[in-house]
Amino acid sequence: MTETAHPDHQPKIELTGVHKSFGEKKILRGVNLSIGKSESVVVIGGSGTGKSVLLKCILGILHPESGNIKIDGKDVVGVRGRAKDKHLRKFGMLFQGSALFDSLPVWQNVAFRPLQAQGMKKKEARDLAIATLGSVGLSPAVGDLYPAELSGGMQKRVALARAIAAKPEIIFFDEPTTGLDPIMSDVINELIVKCVRELGATTLTITHDMASARKIADRIAMLHEGHIIWQGPKRDIDHSGNPYVDQFIHGRAEGPIRMQVRKV
Repeated sequence: MTETAHPDHQPKIELTGVHKSFGEKKILRGVNLSIGKSESVVVIGGSGTGKSVLLKCILGILHPESGNIKIDGKDVVGVRGRAKDKHLRKFGMLFQGSALFDSLPVWQNVAFRPLQAQGMKKKEARDLAIATLGSVGLSPAVGDLYPAELSGGMQKRVALARAIAAKPEIIFFDEPTTGLDPIMSDVINELIVKCVRELGATTLTITHDMASARKIADRIAMLHEGHIIWQGPKRDIDHSGNPYVDQFIHGRAEGPIRMQVRKV
């Protein structure tokens, strides 16, 4: 399936023929993906298929050898200086493992970007942080705690609050439920849907967790061996007609996807 979302409108994010290698190892082999404004797209795929590399290319952390990456119609590959700063201001990010700053209290973690990049005054930044923590179900008292004092689920909520605090136009979610039990995973997925809907943000999530994909996505794309091999509305994924997709979403050992298992 090669359809793109919102064909009558300029995509918020558009990747065309993106290639990325590390030495002789080809990771992305001509990725084409279009994400419409306020659309939630989830990219699924096994470990080592290039999902994180794809995200880092869009963020500008990695530079593809060829292809185009457009944000709001402007090619951002190789942008530098002020143009890159302007580009990055559009993004929020929830990192795998939360990636909170252990030495900072929770409220400073949440308000880190407004404080550091936008020069917001501490009183205003704290008020913003407390309000944002409230939007993810955390009390004001949590703002004065440190990340080490929080459970894994609370850390993930704080990380979500940090991702949305500056009201970004685009939010990336990197394996948002890693390390969480199924109930807390569903809580986080519900919060992501709620917060994204309230912001009207465009989101790109990478995950191998199909429960997350089904909850968060408007549209799902599968990355395999450097290509998007299927994409479509999430309601279509159970009858994709693609044997790779079918094997992955049902977690079957047998099928066209062969896992590399080292013999002892």
